[in-house]
Amino acid sequence: MIIFFIVALILAALSAGSAASNYHENLLLQPLPPSSLLASFNFKSNTTQTSFEQQHFRYFPRALGQILQHANTRELHLRFTTGRWDSESWGSRPWDGAKEGGTGVELWAWIEATDDETAFSKWITLTQSLSGLFCASLNFIDSTRTTRPVASFEPTGDHIASGNLHLLHGTLPGEVVCTENLTPFLKLLPCKGKAGVASLLDGHKLFDAAWQSMAIDVRPVCPSEGECLVQVDQTVDIVMDIERSKRPRGNPIPRPVPNDKLDCDTSKPYHARDTCYPLEKTAGKSWSISELFGRTISGSCPLADGQGETVCLRTSPLQEVRPSPDSVEASVSDQFTRCYTLPSSESFDLDVPEQVSAATDNDVPLEEPVLHAERTIVGHGQERGGMRIIFNNPSTEKTVDFIYFETLPWFLRPYIHTLQATITGRDGVRQQVPASEFIKETYYRPGIDRERGTQLELALSVPPASTVTLTYDFEKAILRYTEYPPDANRGFNVAPAVIKIAAAKPIYIRTTSLLLQLPTPDFSMPYNVIILTSTVIALAFGSIFNLLVRRFVTTEEAAALQAQTLKGRLGGKIVALRDRIRGKSAKVE
Repeated sequence: MIIFFIVALILAALSAGSAASNYHENLLLQPLPPSSLLASFNFKSNTTQTSFEQQHFRYFPRALGQILQHANTRELHLRFTTGRWDSESWGSRPWDGAKEGGTGVELWAWIEATDDETAFSKWITLTQSLSGLFCASLNFIDSTRTTRPVASFEPTGDHIASGNLHLLHGTLPGEVVCTENLTPFLKLLPCKGKAGVASLLDGHKLFDAAWQSMAIDVRPVCPSEGECLVQVDQTVDIVMDIERSKRPRGNPIPRPVPNDKLDCDTSKPYHARDTCYPLEKTAGKSWSISELFGRTISGSCPLADGQGETVCLRTSPLQEVRPSPDSVEASVSDQFTRCYTLPSSESFDLDVPEQVSAATDNDVPLEEPVLHAERTIVGHGQERGGMRIIFNNPSTEKTVDFIYFETLPWFLRPYIHTLQATITGRDGVRQQVPASEFIKETYYRPGIDRERGTQLELALSVPPASTVTLTYDFEKAILRYTEYPPDANRGFNVAPAVIKIAAAKPIYIRTTSLLLQLPTPDFSMPYNVIILTSTVIALAFGSIFNLLVRRFVTTEEAAALQAQTLKGRLGGKIVALRDRIRGKSAKVE
């Protein structure tokens, strides 16, 4: 994404005069239509590999470093994502999708090992350790959820002296991302979220956003001159609804707007005192950092570079911006970007009043996504179904070449021979063509029941101004009753597909996750059987026990036993009374 590339160049220029600093953090704010705001937090720290191996940790988190050393992990990428990115309204993804993951948790890493078995053993060690560090269910990434991509991912670090590297990839599409994952994320930062731009990260605001993604990237960086570094890049991207985020915490439940504060379109013929049609506002809404996040930025992090720790805003040059008095505006070359250096100890706030003028040519342009992708499950019934993937190329001149990668669970068995393609050209005519016309290369690794899932990688090409639809059939397996989760009727999660677009810098797109309905038994029947069996056993056991223990006697014998029992009780009381009287007499003497 060109926007983030320009901002990165700006931040690099700002920090060029202070190369001794090994930690930088910044925040980028950009309004999105119709009433949203993109907030991108980036935290980057570097440490030399020599000090890393000698356990000298200053900027690099010690907890994460020990895990990577123990698991022989040379490069790590971890993603926590919730929500859906609306590419039609918000344009292309931040960071070209490189910092984004699929819904839930996504993890891939390069592990150094001699063979595949050793690499998988280290992979299990890595997932279980990260599970405890981030309070996530990463320990559930087993062999059935692990794949080995061939062309979808490339290492971003400089692996000069590394040996045999193995790439392993795992996903948990059903994982719920919450505050339990944010707290360990903040603890990895040098200032622990107490100062700097990280002080804005609050779980109430972060997980109330329409879309959010937390990313952690660890990779070696070897410059042309000097020793190699280990770089930790932590990123948080959120899309906040301005009106929803401005609601105070003391009023968490949205309430109707009073009648005197409604903006109605009086030109409508049905407008009346008790009828209001909302008036569409063309001007941008006012907001401030304190209103959206419920707090201001608590100064700058003492360990960060004071010149590189900035807050940048991308908006129209005509938009009025009111930063805090103690902040210093940095000079940038981009007319749509304004950057402010955070004060060392004073709090920082940014106030953007409502823009009165309508949209003009000076507004920030939103980049059109290179490719639109959609993936759905079609068909009906409990035995079979189908997958439909739609690729739309909005460009009228360029052909899009990309890699399509998807991981299917073992209980979803695809029929690759049923793969078909349909193209809709510029003229709107839809025709079915052989799939080989668009698929250049195919890598297919079939799944094995209860051992591994299905891996499918396709090298595709979509012509300009065309829509290509791929479809294939699949069969649903029948599970054992012990393999069903407690919420089996909800469905089973299918991991999102990953699309890697070939470019100078790869662009990544993730589709949404899917819900697969499997043949599910009626789990109330075992409950009914247990209840009925328990009732029968209780009645039979009680009757038999009663027959074995109870003693049957005649009426005369019962009366005699009762009389003997009464006579024995009276005799016992008389003896006890006599012993008591004798004891008192002995004490008197």
